[in-house]
Amino acid sequence: MNNKESAKTKRVALVIQYLGTAFYGWQRQPHYRSVQEEIEIAINRVIDPEQWIPLHGAGRTDSGVHAAAQVAHFDVTSPIPAEKFAMVLNKQLPDEILIRASAAVPLDWHARFSARYRRYRYTLYTAATPNLFVFPWCWHYYYAPLDASAIAAAVKPLLGYHDLAAFCRAGSDRAHTWVKVQDVQCIRNGPLVEIEIQADGFLYGMVRLLVGLLVKVGTGELSQAEFTEIWQHKQRDRVKYSAPAKGLCLLRVGYEDFPFPPSIWFNSQPHFYFNTENSYDS
Repeated sequence: MNNKESAKTKRVALVIQYLGTAFYGWQRQPHYRSVQEEIEIAINRVIDPEQWIPLHGAGRTDSGVHAAAQVAHFDVTSPIPAEKFAMVLNKQLPDEILIRASAAVPLDWHARFSARYRRYRYTLYTAATPNLFVFPWCWHYYYAPLDASAIAAAVKPLLGYHDLAAFCRAGSDRAHTWVKVQDVQCIRNGPLVEIEIQADGFLYGMVRLLVGLLVKVGTGELSQAEFTEIWQHKQRDRVKYSAPAKGLCLLRVGYEDFPFPPSIWFNSQPHFYFNTENSYDS
C-alpha cells in the first residue's frame, strides 16, 4: 500500500461482544468503567495515543447488560487493513470484551443511524435449585412457576407502532416514547424462559421494565388483558419493578447493507442445553 492510499480516511465497523456485569454500561462517562471507553483506549493505543478517535455505537446498553453482537464504527487514517482491526484490538482489550470481526464500510454508513432494528433477549432461569453456570446470564426467578405460554400470548398485542411510555425509566432524553415493535416472542427451554423483542429503537430501561411486568403475567398475578391495559393507557405507576440487568443481552443489530456474514452477528448468544426429560420445579 502506498502513502497516498494509507493516508485516506476509512470507516471501520466492529461486531462486539461484552460481559455487561464488568461495566457501567456502554457509554463513556466520567469516573466509571464503560465498554465504549475501553475500546477507544485500545484504538488510540494502536493508532496514536496523542489523538483521540471516538467510537460510535449502535445503541447504549445499561450497566450490567450484556451484548452478543453490539455494532460500532470509527474513522481512521491508518495502513492497517480494516479486517485486521479485530485481531489487533483484541490484543489490547480486557477479557470482558471481544471483537468478533471488523470490516470496511462506506463513509456514509453509521452504526446507529443506518440500523434497521435492534433485538434483545431476556433469560429467566426458573428451577428451584441454583446453577452457577447460568447464573451470570439469567435472572434466577424461583419465587413462583412461570407460564411461558401466558407470557407469549400477552406480548402479541405489542407488535406494531405504539406509545410505550409505561416502559420508559425517568431520565430519558428521547424526544418521544413511540416504538415500532417488529417481533416479540417468549419460549421455554427446559428451566429457562427466554423473551425476545425486536424494534426499530428502544426506550430507556424498556426491556427490563417490560420483563418485570411480564413475570406477573407468568405467575397469574396479572391477566393478559390487564397487562395490555397498563401499556395502552400509559400507566407508568403500575410498572413498579425492573428485571435485573444480568438477564438482558443485546442479541443483534440489523442493517440493510452489512459486511459481516450471519455467523458473526445473527445469533451469537449461545443457548444452554438442558435434558428436557428431567422434571422441573416450574
